[in-house]
Amino acid sequence: MTPALHGQVALVTGSSRGIGAAIARAFAEHGAKVVVHGRDHTALDAVKAEIGARGGQTLGVAADLTRFEEIEALRGAIEAAWGGVDILVANAGANLTQPGLALEDIPEEGWRASIDANLTATFLTLKCFLPGMKARGSGTIVTVSSAAARRPDARTPMPYAAAKAGIQLLTQAMADQVGPFGVRVNCIAPETILTERNDAQIPEEVKQALIGTHLVRRLGTPEDVAQAALFLASEQSGWISGVVLDVAGGAVLR
Repeated sequence: MTPALHGQVALVTGSSRGIGAAIARAFAEHGAKVVVHGRDHTALDAVKAEIGARGGQTLGVAADLTRFEEIEALRGAIEAAWGGVDILVANAGANLTQPGLALEDIPEEGWRASIDANLTATFLTLKCFLPGMKARGSGTIVTVSSAAARRPDARTPMPYAAAKAGIQLLTQAMADQVGPFGVRVNCIAPETILTERNDAQIPEEVKQALIGTHLVRRLGTPEDVAQAALFLASEQSGWISGVVLDVAGGAVLR
């Protein structure tokens, strides 16, 4: 344990696996009380147990982040247990449409699902937790976008890329609005990350080809993103707000 986030209450949405779970573990290791969120209760319990076994404090919550009333209930449960949220990582999101489709071939339901799961979920989460942070005069928010928002790529479904680009603009608009209230808002934009799912699903030859598109010749890990989130959540970045941080191994320069 190190004291970088000692005693602070941190909510990491979408933290039952992958990038979110790595962020939750890193925050707990640095002294935060971590609220782990997800909809898979088995995965949620596994992350909680891992953090607890390392001496961390953790609380598990479930909510559909596209429904504001469920986020409000989630906030109420956290505040009843630990008080207000000091650090919010709006990580939850999903890629819900097939890549490579022409715009006219994208199904309307796929477009709406991708926008809701990423942009709407982030908007509603910020809408719920910002008032408390503003009232207390402090708070740190980290949103999670994607390198897909930084450049057109036929491999990436258009609705997902558009939603992630919206998150970046939303982040910067919020940073402008809430800075005078003592709240910082920043965004992380990862490139290809070898989460458990990606590691299992991406063929080895495709992994090797992807490595060649990164200036740093490897693919990213959830821990790479977690360390960036830790920096942005801590006072080490106390004079940084409104930035989009590419955690991309240099790939966005290509």
